[in-house]
Amino acid sequence: MLVSKNKGTSLQRSERKTLISFYIMYSFLSILLLGVLAFIYYNMQKDLHLDLQKSKMQTFSNELISKLKYLHLNFDKTQVYPRYKEFESAIYDSRNTKIFSTMSTNRVRLSDDIYMDKDKIYYVRMLSASSYYLGAMYVVIEMNDEEKWQSFFKLKLFLYASGLLIVLLVIGYFLTQMLFRPMRESITLLDRFIKDTTHELNTPISTILTNIETINWKNLDEKTIKKIKRIDAAARTVSHLYNDLTYASLNNQTQQKNERVDLYQLIIERADFFRVVYTQKKIECVLALDKHAYITIDRHKIATVLDNLISNAIKYNKRGGIIKIILRENFFIVEDTGVGMPKDKLKQMFDRYTRFNKSEGGFGIGLNIVLAIANEYDLQIDVNSIEKTGTKVKISWPNKLL
Repeated sequence: MLVSKNKGTSLQRSERKTLISFYIMYSFLSILLLGVLAFIYYNMQKDLHLDLQKSKMQTFSNELISKLKYLHLNFDKTQVYPRYKEFESAIYDSRNTKIFSTMSTNRVRLSDDIYMDKDKIYYVRMLSASSYYLGAMYVVIEMNDEEKWQSFFKLKLFLYASGLLIVLLVIGYFLTQMLFRPMRESITLLDRFIKDTTHELNTPISTILTNIETINWKNLDEKTIKKIKRIDAAARTVSHLYNDLTYASLNNQTQQKNERVDLYQLIIERADFFRVVYTQKKIECVLALDKHAYITIDRHKIATVLDNLISNAIKYNKRGGIIKIILRENFFIVEDTGVGMPKDKLKQMFDRYTRFNKSEGGFGIGLNIVLAIANEYDLQIDVNSIEKTGTKVKISWPNKLL
């Protein structure tokens, strides 16, 4: 998995992504609701329009029936079906079979009293048994629809819908802010806790490590030495955690102090720092280092990257496993034989406060710090991980940093 460089912390990106997803869903539901209301409103307006046209078409049907009666009584004298400029018409028998029609369509819904089809209005009138002139049981009137009401309706609907949508979106915006406020407050409290805890950790950690370094190991028995080494390993683990907390509490905004760093010496130094920690877990650390590898970067920050990768390789490794650190001119690799990760989890591994193994310690901020430093210096992170086999993290840098 290649980790792309992007602005902002992963936490901010995650929050922004969640807010956008919620807002899109809210907007979709708002538009859907407006669509349903618009559909209902349209049908109400259409029914009102048809009611207004119905009386006119009843008058037309009366006139047509009168003409049909005359034609029925004088069929031997004239066989001309009546026609009108204002409307077209048709007659159907009791079997719904067309007798005669001047209309533009043969598809008529005789079961409906009045209805619209495209730009036409149809009025269906059922005749009484005594009025079956020419065998007609149904008289159908077809009239062009006046589309002015639709234009007015569309304009009015657009204005109403736009205004209501704006109101709903504004409400949605404030609703999202209210919903995510507790999450933001919790994160703020967590960050404040980390910052306060960091200040309290510095003195005891430094005291423990300093006193361990001054111990005369020659005067101690093997059992005592093992106990002190366990204390040393624990203290170094807490020291590493302290460094991460310090960096996180400053929101990754420490000032750059770039220099030409000898990575060969730095990796040896950082591997030696964790020696007590990984030996406690019976892990072997293998170094394959090029002596001529340099990078122009803040020494403390690249050391932080190394520390977090080595710490994770120890933390998620199996007992008796191997850590391999490879250094070449423009990249280094930290590889372990640990638990690995499934592919669907790789994208989340650099998110702040994300931990895939709850049994291991830490706050889940180490890899997020690695990503922040990588983004700051255009470092490229390439991760390959196989579940129950191990993880390999490659950090490479552009030529401008050589």
